Amino acid sequence: MNKPTLVIMAAGMGSRYGGLKQIDPVDEQGHIIMDFSIYDAVRAGFEKVVFIIKEENEADFKACIGDRMEKQVEVAYAYQRLTDLPEGFSVPEGRVKPFGTGQAVLSAMDCIDGPFAVINADDYYGVNAYRMMYDYLTTHEDDEKYRYAMVGYILENTLTENGHVARGICVTDENGYLTDIHERTRIERRGNETAYTEDDGATWNVIPAGSIVSMNMWGFGRSMLQELKDGFPRFLQESLPVNPLKCEYFLPFAVDDLLKAGKASVQVLETKDRWYGVTYKEDKPVVVQALRNLKKAGLYPEKLWE
Repeated sequence: MNKPTLVIMAAGMGSRYGGLKQIDPVDEQGHIIMDFSIYDAVRAGFEKVVFIIKEENEADFKACIGDRMEKQVEVAYAYQRLTDLPEGFSVPEGRVKPFGTGQAVLSAMDCIDGPFAVINADDYYGVNAYRMMYDYLTTHEDDEKYRYAMVGYILENTLTENGHVARGICVTDENGYLTDIHERTRIERRGNETAYTEDDGATWNVIPAGSIVSMNMWGFGRSMLQELKDGFPRFLQESLPVNPLKCEYFLPFAVDDLLKAGKASVQVLETKDRWYGVTYKEDKPVVVQALRNLKKAGLYPEKLWE
């Protein structure tokens, strides 16, 4: 088995932050969240990182972090392009946004030669997530089913005090295997409870405390790439007529299709670590303080790459 690769989805960063040059450091040493992610991944055992980016952002991205990482790990780049569509399909007139996380991972197909983990560029996942994922990927291979994994977080450890969030609420069987994900696009704290709404706040549904959610940290065999390649044209065939400008080929939807077809299992690796991210600009001080505390606790050195 080839060693696992870490795949970082960063193609959305330009639009999300208003340009790569506006990615703010999260500590006094100038590190960004990706520094901590790669540091955790390297000490877990990962030796190669694939950055999925927009081609037009390559120079800015390399200046921001890519060039530094080449001194620490093997680095490759994949480009998510709006125009990279299967034969017989073309970009709908007026569409400017690529086709989601499934297309993003598919764009890295030529850079991946074995099992791989997928993360978001702007999320802090915690030390244990990478250790669990690396251990899983190095001890599980596809057999009569694809043997995939996902790191699951306690919902309360992923919330912000500054607004609502979108999360995938996970349903598992008695052995900890994923059976379903319910995507909830507006979740927030309401008093001592956490709830979601699907009608702009007219009604609220309480989510049980301790529910496990997906933060888009997945572990796959290389088989997933072929499944994405096969599934992308089917998705476009169904979705373009309905929502040509905004439909997206989401990674969890592709996983769900494989689960329902009985082709894959997904082991949920539960972590009690807290997730951090800057969903709102008001979240940044929380992230900065959290990482400062983790350094004080000895989880990270002051300067990660010395």
